[in-house]
This record gives sequence, structure tokens and C-alpha cells, in this order.
Amino acid sequence: MKQVTRRNMMKALGLATGGLFTGALEGYDENNEPLHLPDFSDWEGPRNPVKAITCGAGNRGNMYGNFALKYPDVLDIVGVAEPIKIRNKRYVKAHKIEQGNYFKTWEHVFERPKFADAIIITTPDDLHYGPCMKALEMGYHVLLEKPISPTEEQCKDILDKAQETGLIVAVCHVLRYAPYFMELRDYIKQGKIGELISIQHFEPIEHVHMSHSFVRGNWHNSKETTPIILAKSCHDLDILRWLVDKPCNKISAFGDLSWFRKENMPEGATPRCIDGCAVEKECPYSALKIYNTDSGWTYAFDLPDDKSKHGEAITEYLRNTNYGRCVYQMDNDQPDHYVANMEFEGGITASFSMEAFTSYAGRRTRIMGSHGDIVGDMKQFVHTDFLTGEKTEWKMDSDGHGGGDWNLLADFIKAVKKRDASLLSSSIDASVESHVMAFKAETSRLNGTVEQVD
Repeated sequence: MKQVTRRNMMKALGLATGGLFTGALEGYDENNEPLHLPDFSDWEGPRNPVKAITCGAGNRGNMYGNFALKYPDVLDIVGVAEPIKIRNKRYVKAHKIEQGNYFKTWEHVFERPKFADAIIITTPDDLHYGPCMKALEMGYHVLLEKPISPTEEQCKDILDKAQETGLIVAVCHVLRYAPYFMELRDYIKQGKIGELISIQHFEPIEHVHMSHSFVRGNWHNSKETTPIILAKSCHDLDILRWLVDKPCNKISAFGDLSWFRKENMPEGATPRCIDGCAVEKECPYSALKIYNTDSGWTYAFDLPDDKSKHGEAITEYLRNTNYGRCVYQMDNDQPDHYVANMEFEGGITASFSMEAFTSYAGRRTRIMGSHGDIVGDMKQFVHTDFLTGEKTEWKMDSDGHGGGDWNLLADFIKAVKKRDASLLSSSIDASVESHVMAFKAETSRLNGTVEQVD
């Protein structure tokens, strides 16, 4: 088996992105997973940093904000809007934000005259539209967390506004910047599998992640936030569109909420796991097990700096928030299994499956071509040449979002500096199309129809 070396892979990545990053594996994301750090040593142009204001100092806001701490001469966070006091205070301290530049909500940011180059929007999904439109009106470039917005109409409004103003809007489809998917796309583009015929793509959410985010968590109710196909899997529809590199013509979808329902509640279950539930010890979704003091899932909690007080703080979360509620007694409606089939221009087909009930996470991909195929899992893939039978293995260390988070930021900063949206892979123009695919998939699932994608 022929193996692609790490050195050659990194060299290829540098060439593919104009030398903007080398993908050196250092640093960690909010889940303590290693990140690929961009390398700006070969970047031509002024080194004065892009000044940005963060709207939303939660999980993703800190992920992108931490980039500025690592590269202060490239990105400078000069303001923040965050209604949760402890998050606001910590963000202000970390970035040394001047008094008068930190705000309670995003609306307050725009009461001030423009005082930065860009706005980083990491507010909840249903609060993307307002700050994005206002930012564009006031002349700010925008880094916009996915999904763009909860409705197709609002997504298109943002697209129209970006085109009208000529400002940069980058959507955080970070998988496009992951070395794994970049390499897959290069294999297809280079014709290594002949003509692309079909793709099978699988997203195992992992059972605890499902309970954390889509049963108890912020996205448990699709009507209050966004449908799971958009909230979780717009990444995947976007990657399929990017790999195929042709428009999607038709889509059909099926799925349901099968397990996390009241009728499946075990006898003896209490409304909260902490209330003496008779079956807590036998339940894989026990909040007492999932949210212990050594758990990575407590990243969603605003725990005190004093670690000796973490246990007490976690207990309060379990008593007073949805994270402590029984998974069978929530007001959740997100499907726990979802499949979508797509037909792209030229007859290329793709199937996508999102599954909650797995013991593992990490996307799986199978790509079928006329002269070869590829099988991968985000850490590695194997390409088989049908003519010679030769197998080529590509390997990569696993990391958060495949290493794409900070690589996306690097491209955004370069695009802002040169005011050139073509330097982005996930520009607003490219990202809206896969969002429309998600909206059509949800319409298909609810109505039992095959939907045409405009």
C-alpha cells in the first residue's frame, strides 16, 4: 500500500492555499482537541491586525477569539457583546478590551459609530440575521457562524445585502478548511477516481452528543432554533455540494424522533436525574454520569475559576437547567435519525445519513468513481485504483472540525485585507446553496415529497 506522507500532504496544502497555512499541529480547541495552526510567515501584505468585535462569547465565540490570542498581530478583538455576565467579563479580560467597548447585547454594538473592521457573529442561531444585516449596513465585514439564519428568506436577504455592499461575509462551514476534505476534493478534481458517480456520507452524532445538544441542549426544539438538518448537518450538505462541485437538482428526506419520547420513559424515572430517579444508574443518558467534574460535556456550563467549586456549580446546573432533565421528559422535537438522497447535475447521486445512536463520532465518507473509489473517516482514507489495484492511504491526526476552524479564520482575514471574497471557500454565495438544500430536505421530510432545489 502506497502511503501519502505527512510532509508531502502539508506541502500540498500550502500550495493549495497560496501558502497561507501549513497545518502545523499544535494548540487545542474548546474540547481539548488539537488544532492545525495557520502559518502567516509567507503572507504578503501589511501585518497590522484586522480589528474585530465578537457578538456572542460562548463556545464558538471563544474558539475564534482564541485565534487572536495566538496571533495578536493578525487579529485584534476590540469589542464584545454578551448578555451572560461571567462570559462577558472573561472575554473582556482575555482580550484586554477597553471600557466602553463591551456590551450586553448585539444591538448595543451598533449604537456606536463603526470602530472595527469586522464583526464575528456567534450568537444563537435565531439571532444571526439581525446583527449580520446591521453589520453590513454599517460597513463591517462579517464572519458568520453557521447556520446563516433559520429561514430561506433571511439567508437570501443576507446574500443580497452582501452583494449590494461588496463586503466580505464568510460562513463558518469549517469542514471545507479541514485537510481531510480538502484532500478528498483534490483527489476528485485530479481525476484519480475517473468520473465521479456517487457519494455515501455518514454523520454519526454519538448518543451522548445527541442527548446533550439536541434533547437537553440549545437545539432541542426546532421551532425555537433550527431543524437539526440545518443546525447540525448543514456542514454535511455543504461538503457534498463542494465535493460534487455541481448544483443539486432534487432532494428527498426521511427521519423521525423515535427514542427520546415520553412513551419510552422507563418506569421509576423522575423529571430530573438528580431527584432520586430509580433507573438513573442503568440509564446511559444519566445527567449525573454525563456531567461529572471530569466531563468534557461541561464546556456548556459557566463554571467558576475555582475548580474546588465545580461540583457544587454542576449540581446547580442539574437542578435548574435543561441539562439536568430526563431525556424522555423534554419538550424536544429534533429527529434522532435522518436520511437524505440527492441528485446533482449530470446524474451524480449522493446519500446522507445522520444517526444519533452510535458509540462513536466522526464523519465517514465513501466516494465511487468510474476508475476508483475512496473510503475514509476524517482521520484517514484509502484510495483504490481499479486498473492497477494499487491502494494509496492518506492519514491525518484527528482534531476539532478536522482542523478547519482556524484555517477558516486565516482565509477570512486574508479576504478582508484584500477585500476579495474569492479567497474564501465558504463565502456567503457558496454557502447559501447548501442551506437551501437543507430547507428543501426538511420540507421533503415533513411532507413526504421529492423537492426541486432552485
